[in-house]
Amino acid sequence: MPAKSKAQQKAAGAALAAKRGDMKKSELKGASKGMEKSMSEKQLEDFASTKRQGKPDHVAHH
Repeated sequence: MPAKSKAQQKAAGAALAAKRGDMKKSELKGASKGMEKSMSEKQLEDFASTKRQGKPDHVAHH
């Protein structure tokens, strides 16, 4: 499942770094904190590796 915005991709990248031990889990904030807990490393890789071109900065919530 690809990221729908640059913000989602950035959060997934931070969560992935924490999951791999490259970053402290206590440094995570907001969405990345929840993503780290609820998603597998493979899912986070998929989100973080989405192409950024043409993505909005944020996705509008309805």
